[in-house]
Formats: sequence, C-alpha cells, structure tokens
Amino acid sequence: MTRIALINPDWQYDGSIYFGCRSPHLPLELGISQQLLDCAGHQTLLLDAHMFGLSISDVAAELRTFRPDMVVVTTAPTYLFWRCAPPELRVPQQLMLALRDAAPTLVAVGPHGSTTPRAALGKLQADFVVMGECETTLLRLANGEREIPGICYREDGMIRVNGGPQAAPFVDQPPLQWPDEMIRRHTHHHHRFEATPAGPGAEVEASRGCPYSCTFCAKDNFRNGYRKRPVAGILQEVDALRYQGVEYIYFIDEIFLPNRELLEGLVSCGLKFGVQTRIDLWKPEMIALLGRAGCVSIEAGVESLTTEGRELLAKKCRMTTDELADRLVTARNHVPFVQANLIEVPQDDDEVVEQWRNKMQRAGVWANDPVPLYPYPGSPDYRKMWGEPDDYAWERAHDYYLGLFDRFSDVQEQRPVPLRKLEREVQS
Repeated sequence: MTRIALINPDWQYDGSIYFGCRSPHLPLELGISQQLLDCAGHQTLLLDAHMFGLSISDVAAELRTFRPDMVVVTTAPTYLFWRCAPPELRVPQQLMLALRDAAPTLVAVGPHGSTTPRAALGKLQADFVVMGECETTLLRLANGEREIPGICYREDGMIRVNGGPQAAPFVDQPPLQWPDEMIRRHTHHHHRFEATPAGPGAEVEASRGCPYSCTFCAKDNFRNGYRKRPVAGILQEVDALRYQGVEYIYFIDEIFLPNRELLEGLVSCGLKFGVQTRIDLWKPEMIALLGRAGCVSIEAGVESLTTEGRELLAKKCRMTTDELADRLVTARNHVPFVQANLIEVPQDDDEVVEQWRNKMQRAGVWANDPVPLYPYPGSPDYRKMWGEPDDYAWERAHDYYLGLFDRFSDVQEQRPVPLRKLEREVQS
C-alpha cells in the first residue's frame, strides 16, 4: 500500500495572461485519480488548497500528519482549463519546492509536463512528470512500476522521456463522489449569468476529447480522442450532487455534443447546467430538448465571422455566418444565456464584427470582443509557427504574444508579465 497525497495548489494569477475563470472548481483529474487509487487499496489524501484557501504552510502541516510516500501536484486549475492553462509554473513551482522533503517522491501532472516534460521536470524539481491524462499512469506509479510509457524522470543524471502522452480509458469512469464540505464551499456557478446562485455548484465530465482539430486548441497532448461515459453513471453522479445540495452543474466536456439519452435523463433531475459546444452541430429539436433538460448557459465557439477565418482556424463549419446567427438566436429562445465566442483573426473586419455583436445583443445573444489568440504549446498554431515544442516553448509563445498585442482579454486587470519574471529560475 502506498500513501499518496493529491494536491490542487492555491492558485494566484498576478501578472498572468490567464483568461480562464479564476474561481475554485472541482479538481476532477485528482478526484478520478483518488478513486482509482482507493479502489486499488492505496491510502489517499486530496488537498484542494484553492477551494479551502490553504497556504503552503497549511499544506505542509497536513502532509506531516499524513506522511505520504508520494505527493502529486497539478499544474493547471482543474481539467476544465488544461487547454488554456496559465503558461507560468510559478504557483505549483513554489509549492513543490516547499514540499521537496515532504515525501520520497514528488509527481507533477498537467498540460505543461504533457507538452514540455523536460522543462516542467526541471522547473518543478519533480521526481516524475506525467505526460497526458494522468489517472491510469498515477495508479501504475503508485503500484511501484517505473518502466511505463508517459512519464519523464531523471536517471543516472540524465532526463529520460519515456514514450509520449497517454490517454486514460474514461469510458468506464464510475460516478465521482465529493466530500460534503468541498461541495458546500463550491459556491461558484461556472459561466452562469441568468440567476443569482442559491446553492452550491459543481462540475461534471460527461465526455472527454473532441473529434475536431481547430488550430488554436491545445488538446493534442492531453484529452484528445473523443470518448463518452455511460449515461447511467453520469446521471448517478448528477443525482448524488443534487442530494448534496448542488443546484447547478457545468459540463467541462471539450465539446458537449447532442446526446438525446443524456438530455432526456437530465430532464427529470431538476438541476440547472451549462455547456460549451459548437452551435452548428445542434438541430433546433435538440436545442429545445437541451433547454427542457435544464440548460441555462451555452458557450458556443463561433471564432470567426468569415468563411476564410473559420477555414484558417480549421473549424470545418458547414454553416454560413447568417445560419450560425440564426441557430444562436434559436438557442436563445430555449436557453437564458447564450454566448458566441470570437477570436481575433485578420480575416474579420473590426467594424463588421462590432455590427454583428450589436445585432446579436439585440437578439439576446452575447458575443465577446474578439480575444487575441495565444499560441499554446501543443496546439496546431504553435506547430505551424515553430514546429514541435522544445524546452523553451512556453517562453517563446509568451514572448510572441506579449510583443504582438497591445490589448488583452476583458478579465485581465493588468498587462501580463514576461514568463521569466513570473517563474523562479531553476536549473534542469
């Protein structure tokens, strides 16, 4: 039996380009890992420093009591944001350096190690970095295996990268269960705007991966191939959350595809929920069912208002812009909040974009001011510009981004800081 501590750091974003949601979310990758480890007979401790506001000294004190054989730290705030993680490793780096003597083995999981394992291993001073979906690999590490694919580690003074990013089965994922106190503290309702929350929120993963390969999406090295969980297990998990007082859930799926069986099951659950999807994949009948099932928030990737822009982004969209607008308005007739996500691309005229945004707003659909594109290492956009990511991929992408744009996302309160200033330099 191995004693494993699974830690979600207390995330701080000062100076970061990070434009994802900054509220605490359920650490799904750690929850699933804990489930697998517990079933195999290992003893686990899950510490969500972000949800519970734990300082590094608080975490260290918990570990002194637990006495783990292995400590696992994630480098991104929950699976929901692995595709658009904070580029800097500052927060997990500070935590792992402080915990260097807390356990014989330190392991890092997340998008950074999945894409640039050597750099992540050096910056974090970890013993192992897991590449790809971490759940099954962590179980094999806990079982004492070392010659397994999907890990990076030091051996005889050299850094060894064993194979490439791995994928977990996921299709047999049983319902997750969360401690009552964690759910009580989860007051955030991700991407909900139609009502003030009265009870806790939660996140659920119904599918993993995406069948599309848009150029801006950094999912190739983790959570790539599309897989669905059995509907019965999803509904059981949702029902357990409802019993714990949850009134709203957000499906973190890379793409929430139409699923009649799931939606019909959700109709009777009585919960509100939000999704991220492509509106061009939904027929009006299924949109109506989505609304009846309890959906109150849709985040729809439109990205560009021109055929040329969407082709540049490899959207493979068969609808015209007018057809997309019509489908968004149809969705708004059934769902209280509908957002069309736009990305800043040279094919789109600023004045045309502003007119379209105003037209959508008059119809009740919100479209964001186009967001400057960050070439995340692991995305097709990064490879198109620089090839496969090397040990300096994050610094290269960050410098390019800061030099190219003079304005950033609406949620950023200050100009982002260069990556090297955010991270403590560590020799690899």
